[in-house]
Amino acid sequence: MKVSQAGPRSRRVLDQSLLVLGATTLAAGLGAMTLAPGTSAASSHREAPLIAGDPRADNTDVYAFTSPDKSDTVTMVANWIPMEEPNGGPNFYAFGDDLRYNIKVDNTGDGVSDVTYTWRFRSSYRDSANQFLYNTGPVTSLNDPDLNFRQVYDLVVTTGGKSRTILSGVPAAPSRTGKASMPNYTALRNQATLGLPGGGKTYAGQAEDPFFADLRVFDLLYGGNLSERGQDTLAGYNVNTIAIQVPKKQLALGGNTSRNPVVGVWSTTEREGVTVSDSRDKGHQREWKQVSRLGNPLVNEVVVPLKYKDAFNTLNPSQDRTVQPVVDKVYDPILPKLIQQVYGVPAPATPRNDLAEIYLTGICKACGPIKADLNAHRLNKDANPKRIVPAEELRLNMAVPPTAQPKRLGVLAGDLAGFPNGRRLADDVIDISLQAVEGAAQTGVLVPALADGDRVDTNEVPFGATFPYVALPHTKNVNRGPNAPERSAEQSSADTSPAGPVGTSAAALGGAGALLLGAGAVRLRRRAKNG
Repeated sequence: MKVSQAGPRSRRVLDQSLLVLGATTLAAGLGAMTLAPGTSAASSHREAPLIAGDPRADNTDVYAFTSPDKSDTVTMVANWIPMEEPNGGPNFYAFGDDLRYNIKVDNTGDGVSDVTYTWRFRSSYRDSANQFLYNTGPVTSLNDPDLNFRQVYDLVVTTGGKSRTILSGVPAAPSRTGKASMPNYTALRNQATLGLPGGGKTYAGQAEDPFFADLRVFDLLYGGNLSERGQDTLAGYNVNTIAIQVPKKQLALGGNTSRNPVVGVWSTTEREGVTVSDSRDKGHQREWKQVSRLGNPLVNEVVVPLKYKDAFNTLNPSQDRTVQPVVDKVYDPILPKLIQQVYGVPAPATPRNDLAEIYLTGICKACGPIKADLNAHRLNKDANPKRIVPAEELRLNMAVPPTAQPKRLGVLAGDLAGFPNGRRLADDVIDISLQAVEGAAQTGVLVPALADGDRVDTNEVPFGATFPYVALPHTKNVNRGPNAPERSAEQSSADTSPAGPVGTSAAALGGAGALLLGAGAVRLRRRAKNG
């Protein structure tokens, strides 16, 4: 596959992304400083520097798989607000009223969404004048008068450029504030799981974070000697989940799943803000701007260089091929070189056409060195080959049936229903990705030195057998206090630092936004002057 060198159009895309990113980040930073007392100070999966300071907008993971108990449907799950401490009250964790949460589906391969599901939330209190509690007694239903804070949402589906509201003013499940407050959270989840016109269902609310990994991989790749492995960093934390299950024919090109079984999936977050644009562009008005994006796991974390991570979050997949510095890192990634430096495992030769298959084109015999027809849009018989472009999406071949006994390593273990053919909740994407960047997808042989991966092979709690499949939210605090055996003196010292994390991060966010605005404007002025 050839990818064109960066030209004027790609530079313009990058400049506009910096301007958009700067404007939205500046707004987010100012908002965070204004609302600091009520804003979560939690950490995040931290895939990009700026979005890490805006947790309500921060996509943490996206999943897409054939529903194991209803094989004529696809389930898509997307999560936001990383590292939710279960006892993080009194305001707990809400979807943003100023955000739009999207799950997008490309069935033609042009990198543009053909089916978009959009959730928009509204918050309210029963009594904000005389009460400070999230709930004032045990909550047994979503209409319980003891539930003080509530969120409802509209769900809009957009196809062929036309949007229609399919759910309006329906309730989201609240944060699970504790066993005394919500003794039967399953009942609340069931009430928040709603049927859709034309078939399918959706759920919005809190859930246990299904991502499992030892994030000490970022401490010089597990401590520089593989000593720091085996601890699920995400264990005990919750996230806010949006899940939707729809008939496959609603996603397939032309509604024909037998001729066109491949779809690409990603999630985005959009924030309403002021458009800052080039003086040659007409119109200055409030618009929705994308601030977060997630398709394949770990791409923005370990493939995209730091300089471009935040701009990458603003791009549509159709634009990916125009940003050459990012494309270059797919063909010549950083991680294998680090592994060679730290552990002496030789990095595979470049260009990495196998990784381009996994991340940009989908896997097919005509696409690259991985000799299998699995999940490239080229396999859709009614797709126009001239319109198919390299684009980073989580691709799923819906014709692959669910596996009775799923294997955590997915396709690498011969289980074609797993990642990178879509992504199931139990797929061990850290270990799969480590092996893939070391070339295992094209050689078919696992790299022995990294065969144990991060030694976190499963989630800390089991997933459900029915929709929405994610586990119920945790209620027990993650932080067990200064006397907990696992708590080190270094951690205790850090926790007593006088610096306020929210104020610090918000100020940094605002400053970074201003810098990005300036950078984008300078680049545009220079281009106009030279043009």
